[in-house]
Amino acid sequence: MIRVAILGSTGSIGQSALSVVDAHADRVTVVALAAGHNTARLADQVRKYRPALVSVATDAGLEALKALLPAEDRPAALEVGAPGLLAAASHPDADVVLCASSGAAGLEAALAAIDHGKTVALANKEVLVMAGALMVDAARRRRVLLLPVDSEHNAIHQCLHGRAPGELRRLILTASGGPFRTWTDDALARVTPADALRHPTWQMGRKITIDSATLMNKGLEVIEARWLFDVTADQIAVVVHPQSIVHSMVELRDGSVIAQLGVTDMRLPIQYAFSYPDRWDAPVAPLDVTRMGQLDFLPPDPGRFRCLRLAYDALAHGGAWPVVLNAANEIAVEAFLAGRLGFLQIPRIIEQALEAAGRDTSVPRSLDDVRATDAWARRHAAETISTLPSS
Repeated sequence: MIRVAILGSTGSIGQSALSVVDAHADRVTVVALAAGHNTARLADQVRKYRPALVSVATDAGLEALKALLPAEDRPAALEVGAPGLLAAASHPDADVVLCASSGAAGLEAALAAIDHGKTVALANKEVLVMAGALMVDAARRRRVLLLPVDSEHNAIHQCLHGRAPGELRRLILTASGGPFRTWTDDALARVTPADALRHPTWQMGRKITIDSATLMNKGLEVIEARWLFDVTADQIAVVVHPQSIVHSMVELRDGSVIAQLGVTDMRLPIQYAFSYPDRWDAPVAPLDVTRMGQLDFLPPDPGRFRCLRLAYDALAHGGAWPVVLNAANEIAVEAFLAGRLGFLQIPRIIEQALEAAGRDTSVPRSLDDVRATDAWARRHAAETISTLPSS
């Protein structure tokens, strides 16, 4: 029996993970759940899965959760805030920790899971963007597996399984292109949050959906791939693939290209991380290749997708720039969703933060360094946005 802790259990990834648990109840059990503010959904999960430990983000959330759960339904341990997230990540009974919580707290939890020898199923790409060197070094020291849950990196992991590093020439990440890949500049200037939240192929959370529309999501994945697969920036290519059937590809040194194809359902990469190195029956219908139709692969437009270029710039520059990129993007996306920033202003806010960070290439050497840089970049982005006229 594989025992899992799920960080971010009430979000879209967490719910998909619990669907995998439902499909394989004879193989997987839940020992810990950590969630943010959706206490009603969390209470339902607690009643169904009976975890030993549950954590919620705030004291108010904890009281709300207690009110929803009679004494006989409460777990042995009820935790709150960042300490609760760490307790879930390091629960002694957990074999696999699914990290789907965001921000600096998510990074600290992922590092705690590694420190306690857990297999880490990583669904929070920001963790490696903010602190790739710290994460990879810690995993190597503890001989811990980092298994990607992002569909693209999960696809690459599958394509590379059993291959020697010297066989690889480059990675090819696929991107749907989001809803705006054919829009004119004039149309993009009038994009609303409602427009950007209509992703053509995936159902995801609000922030990641906006990142998909700007292609920042793919930029973050480029940085993530650098750390997961120990490659350089010039070994990572991005192609726009609107059908989202080929989840990614690897090109080998002899010119062969190996691709992973599948239906657009996050349960598949989550199950892969839970079952690795074994394969289980899927809880979804398989891909019918006779019904795929035409598959398109196009170069991304650097003018339309400026965020992708900024991510490559941050990776090439190194140092604190990936931390700044991620933090400034989060603030800019929040402002766009709140109607305080135009869609085309998102990359400009990020670019200004990178420029303000300067040319220093020193790498953050500790969690405190990452936190300090993250906090500075968020303040800078917020202050820049506050000086702009209303969008």
